[in-house]
Amino acid sequence: MSVVVVKLGSSIVVDESGDARLDVLGEVCDQLGQLYASGRQPVIVTSGAIARGMGVRGIPIRPRAIDELQAASAVGQGKLYRVYDELLGARGVPTAQVLLTFFDMSARTHYLNARQTLRRLLDWRVVPVINENDTTTTDEISFGDNDFLAAQVAILLGAQLLILLTDAEGVFTADPHLDERAELLAEVSDFEQLAGTSIGHSASPIGSGGMRSKVVAAEMATAAAIPTVIASGLTPGTVVAAVTGERVGTRFEAREGRYSSFKLWLRYAKPTRGRVLVDAGAACALREGGTSLLPVGIVDVAGDFDAGDAVEIAHDGATFAKGICNYSAEELRQVRGLKSAAVRELLPRASEEAVHRDYFVLI
Repeated sequence: MSVVVVKLGSSIVVDESGDARLDVLGEVCDQLGQLYASGRQPVIVTSGAIARGMGVRGIPIRPRAIDELQAASAVGQGKLYRVYDELLGARGVPTAQVLLTFFDMSARTHYLNARQTLRRLLDWRVVPVINENDTTTTDEISFGDNDFLAAQVAILLGAQLLILLTDAEGVFTADPHLDERAELLAEVSDFEQLAGTSIGHSASPIGSGGMRSKVVAAEMATAAAIPTVIASGLTPGTVVAAVTGERVGTRFEAREGRYSSFKLWLRYAKPTRGRVLVDAGAACALREGGTSLLPVGIVDVAGDFDAGDAVEIAHDGATFAKGICNYSAEELRQVRGLKSAAVRELLPRASEEAVHRDYFVLI
């Protein structure tokens, strides 16, 4: 089954007053209905619950306090899902509401359970309408207008395509509102070509994202061999055009050298709890030799983490990798710089590897 993940940003889901943009959502749902009828399986990732709640409560500017954000989400979430359910239901498309948190993506067992549930819905030909569970999340573990969440869902399901709908036509060489010479980038095959462009963090008064978070989401998805399109959700026909390969918005081609699903999860979803500094020899072996990290190559340990947590791996001040550590920070400080025989004497039950190569990824 051909899965297409379509993410709708707050700016196209609700208007400046916080009311649902029924004309825009209706047109998008028309296209999703077409995809569904053709045998494809659309998956919706939507923002807008907080913005919808703001509209209901008459709050003009997005709050900063976490309890206000959570309360606004609680007010708006059900109302937002009802719009999708009614619009898609009228087009013969059954839906299910799915609320996820960062923890669901970062904890491996929760991640696999989320995948199993979503796959079951797809087997039933039910369209998931996914949003972050803002009511229980915190400001430290949020997805940023759901761009990150959309990329993770696409990776989770091995999607054919990720489409990020926003109120801009795509990615420009500069902010088109500020620079009349800004040009739309029709295609990005190498993220290095964006190095000289001015991609902003700014978001609307009701949203939390910005173009940079969408580019990062595209980078994540394309690393999993999933092409990504950033385009305007305000332009009729955008979704179908993107799926059928027409030139629309900015298209990011899938990259070669695909990572396994586990290493993509490790690279993008698993939060780090500390930092391990390694010597030049260990850095070279990890970068070029595909080896495991042994305690002998570790020169310093920063942070407070447990065995099983992810850590950054750095050399000469620069982080170059990430991995699941077999030691706690306290244990690693005891054995750093020691050869394996000395490690076994000090910690007889400890693993020989501080980070095994199977649980390690370059970044």
